[in-house]
Amino acid sequence: MIIGIPKERRAFEYRVGLSPAGIEMLTKQGHTCYVERDAGIGAGFQDQDYENAGARIIYSANELIGRSDLLLKVARPLREEIEWLRPGTAVAGFLHLGSARQDKIDLMLEKKITSIAYEQIRLPDGTVPVRQPLSQIGGTLAAQIGASLLQNNAGGKGVLVGGVPGVPPAETVIIGAGTAGTYAARAFCGMHAHITVLDVSLNALQNAFHLCSGIVTMIANPVNIARAASYADILVGAIWIPNEPPPKIISREIIQTMKPRSVVMDICIDEGGCIETSHPTNHEHSTYVEEGVVHYCVPNMSSVVARSSTYAYLAAAFPYIMQIANHGIERTMKENPAVELGVGTHQGDILHISSLPRLLENWE
Repeated sequence: MIIGIPKERRAFEYRVGLSPAGIEMLTKQGHTCYVERDAGIGAGFQDQDYENAGARIIYSANELIGRSDLLLKVARPLREEIEWLRPGTAVAGFLHLGSARQDKIDLMLEKKITSIAYEQIRLPDGTVPVRQPLSQIGGTLAAQIGASLLQNNAGGKGVLVGGVPGVPPAETVIIGAGTAGTYAARAFCGMHAHITVLDVSLNALQNAFHLCSGIVTMIANPVNIARAASYADILVGAIWIPNEPPPKIISREIIQTMKPRSVVMDICIDEGGCIETSHPTNHEHSTYVEEGVVHYCVPNMSSVVARSSTYAYLAAAFPYIMQIANHGIERTMKENPAVELGVGTHQGDILHISSLPRLLENWE
């Protein structure tokens, strides 16, 4: 199979579709790998690294995409990239087709493109193995970024997350005790914040309770959510529901009760967001102020730790990539139900596309 790794063209996307180690494993299986010049720079991979692994460097995106049987990307392809794909070929990445413009879906269907959305690959137990490491990174980044947003120079209220003797730590409230929420809680624990975690699942709260001493857990009902938000210095929305947009459980009225210059982080904004006042931002202009509260709503949070996130998601995705390369998409779909659930379009038909709101202007 001819496999292409293009340079990502979306603003602030520094990750890459495959590492040199992945190239080496594929070429040893007899596959041909093309890498666009400077595709891995953001993740710290040089062209020479790819060449040493057995890839050929291509200087034209049009040429690379047109040659490829399987295109490995990170973000959803731009329209011109879809136009460059040959009919009947395949593209894999974090495609979020539910928030794509309809004309791009129509073009994929017209060209009979097979689209494989990593975020929709799902195991029988409900876990999403390729999405999971990026949720872990997003949760960890929520603490790292949230701490800086509380600083005065970032528009925050000037609170040190961990406090010091005689000064209490920041009140951190996390809505959702899934992967992202749990990793956010773990990271805030390391900073010695005071943490409240809310979820509808008692089992999830049991797991959060044992992360570190001092975590407060609450059932996520309207009364508890409103009460916790009212005292939060940092409020993190980390809700994820498979193939559905999260509910807007944080209303504008709740935001209005928060203390001025508190911080709200909607880290499920790539699925539509769970906060009524949130809308997508980007890494250049990552925040805005609404109702006196600083909002951070960047869909591709993990792109700014490109090397770590590239290694993390590819560790989970590579077995599926290798299976598709070795056996083809048709056989892989038949033999691996997890991959079949990740296929959005195939042979001119829509198979699995989650119905997410078309909000992500930065990803259009």
